[in-house]
Amino acid sequence: MSFYIQFLGTGSALPTLNQHPTSQFIFCQNRYFLIDCGEGTQIQLRKRSVKIQKLDAIFISHLHGDHYFGLVGLLSSMHLLGRVKAISIYGPEMLEKIVRMQLELGGASLGFDLNFFPIEDKFEGLIFEDKVLEVFAFKLKHKIPTHGFVFREKEKERGLLANKFKESGLSLLQIPDLKKGIDVQDEKGVTHPFKKYTTKPKPSSSYAFCSDTAYSESIVSWIAGVDVLYHEATFANKDKARAKATLHSTAEQAAKIAKMAKVKKLYFGHMSARYDDSKAHLREARSHFENTFEAIEGEKVQL
Repeated sequence: MSFYIQFLGTGSALPTLNQHPTSQFIFCQNRYFLIDCGEGTQIQLRKRSVKIQKLDAIFISHLHGDHYFGLVGLLSSMHLLGRVKAISIYGPEMLEKIVRMQLELGGASLGFDLNFFPIEDKFEGLIFEDKVLEVFAFKLKHKIPTHGFVFREKEKERGLLANKFKESGLSLLQIPDLKKGIDVQDEKGVTHPFKKYTTKPKPSSSYAFCSDTAYSESIVSWIAGVDVLYHEATFANKDKARAKATLHSTAEQAAKIAKMAKVKKLYFGHMSARYDDSKAHLREARSHFENTFEAIEGEKVQL
C-alpha cells in the first residue's frame, strides 16, 4: 500500500477502555505523518508496529488537550530511543511555546531539532509540499481556532513500457522525460512520442481530516472529491442540541457534508463516550450518504 490511513485514536475528549483520544497515522509513498497526538498516542503507535523514529511531520488541528496532550511524551520517547533527525510540527501558533515550556520545565534536552511551522488562526492554504504530496489546512468551526487538513498526491509519473523502450535505442537518460510526458529525440534527430513508450500514470489519491467542528458548509470546497473523508461525529441526532451548543457535529451532519463534497467514502469518529455503540450514528449517516463507516482503532484504510 503506497498511501493509507491508520486510525490510532477515534474517541472524543474522555478516553475509555476501548477508545483513545484523536490520532491518525498517514503513510504516503514512504513518508510518515501523524495527525493529532492525543494522550497515549505513542502506545497506540507501538501497538500498531509503527516505527516512530521514521515520523517526518506531525500536524496538530487545535489546542484542546485530547488532540495534543500526547505530543511531549512522544517527543521524549523519540529522544530516549536515540533520534537525531529533525521533525517538523505544524499547528496553532501557541503550540511551540507550550511544547518548549514543558520540555524546559522538565529539564529535558532533546537530541534532535523541532521545526515548528505555525498555522495562523485565519489561515487557509498550502502548508506542506514535496515532489509527491501537498498538504492544505482549512478552517473548521469550533470553540477555539481549529484546522482540518487535506493530503493530496501530485500527479504521478507515467509507467515505462520497458520492452518497447529497449527496442527504441534511446538513452537511459531520456527515461525521466518520457515518464514526465515529454517527447524526446534520438541521435538522428527523430522525435519519439512519450505515449509510445509509457502508460498513463496511476490515479492520485487524496484524504481529508476534519476534527472538532460544528456543521460548516464552508469546508466543502476544500474537501471536494477526496477519496476518503474523516469527519467528527460526536453526537447522534437525539443530542443535536448538545452538538450545536458545543460546536460539534452529528453523524447525520457529517454525512451531509460528505454528500455535498461528493467524496468517495466517509469515516466518522470522535464519538462521545456516552454512547455504547455506533448503531444510531451509522443509521443516521447512511440515510444521507450510504458509503459511511465507523473509524475503528487499528484499522488501515487504503486510498
